[in-house]
Amino acid sequence: MARVILKNIVKRFKSVTAVDDLSIEIQDKEFAVLVGPSGCGKTTALRMIAGLESVTSGEITIGDRLVNDVPPKDRDIAMVFQNYALYPHMNVRDNLGFGLKMRKFPKPEIDQRVQEAADILGIHELLDRKPKQLSGGQRQRVAVGRAIVRKPDVFLFDEPLSNLDAKLRVAMRAEISKLHRRLGATIIYVTHDQVEAMTMASRIFIMQNGALQQSGVPLHVYKQPANRFVAGFIGSPAMNFMPATLVEEQGAYYVHSNHFKVRLPDAFYPGVKAYAGRPVIFGVRPEDMAEQQRELSETRANTIPTRVEVVETLGAETFVHLTCGSHPMVARVTVPDRPLIVGQELEIALNMSNVHLFDKDTSRTIV
Repeated sequence: MARVILKNIVKRFKSVTAVDDLSIEIQDKEFAVLVGPSGCGKTTALRMIAGLESVTSGEITIGDRLVNDVPPKDRDIAMVFQNYALYPHMNVRDNLGFGLKMRKFPKPEIDQRVQEAADILGIHELLDRKPKQLSGGQRQRVAVGRAIVRKPDVFLFDEPLSNLDAKLRVAMRAEISKLHRRLGATIIYVTHDQVEAMTMASRIFIMQNGALQQSGVPLHVYKQPANRFVAGFIGSPAMNFMPATLVEEQGAYYVHSNHFKVRLPDAFYPGVKAYAGRPVIFGVRPEDMAEQQRELSETRANTIPTRVEVVETLGAETFVHLTCGSHPMVARVTVPDRPLIVGQELEIALNMSNVHLFDKDTSRTIV
């Protein structure tokens, strides 16, 4: 069983702690994604699983075996790197089979495994080409194929799509997801791109400054972030944040700032009452903001006044960059009924059932 367990993993480079007390458990056949900004420790964690970096303290288990002192070649893992790492003087067929040849596999088995990988990835017509004759997407397929022929317990992907253009990244995301379902393998995938994490993962593990911030099913993390960092990192465009004060008036709770006052839903009251009279951080996602329709006057209590700064029309939707007082915001809306003009004053209605409050001091989620 290819379960991977990291228990209290620490990695230090002299005075720098790259990974700080990381404990995660990845189940057999799971597609797990480690995601976070550059320098958060995700690639270092992956390299420790692979055995390319030593562990300062803690334990790494693959299957039922503690592998802290097991060399990379004996860990039964295969790694796909960001830079493809293909041998330029070999054709695709030899690139795919080279690792097996070095392990003294018989030639008939090497040929069989290469053909199986070519079938899975649809690269038969590429087998006799050299890497310089391949496009970026084709090189990435060959790099994945080289991992497939190993038939490892665990696949490790280190930002494999970073060198591809936007359209090809979308296509390769789907290809890798289909590959996971077909192989039924355990995959640990590292990326800084939260869109990749959200669309591909069975579970995501969000890291910052070497520490795990939150893990879970992508949609659950999106809807219930543990803290302000996770809320701002997961979702595109990012969640809008504004300083405010939580006030209680006649049994109702309001988020109050110098520029607006909006009422929280009744369901929030048990979680927020301890913060009455205290400063908080108010968070609302761009997709939970919409231009106020004049005929819907009953919702006007939950609107905020804004000024249009930039309008980005993407086709089916529009990103509207706004300011509320001095605070920048982004609204993600369907194509508006009337053109939006830079400098225009705009009343924005909020979907209050989806807003968030964060502790100003700890950044932990209140609701």
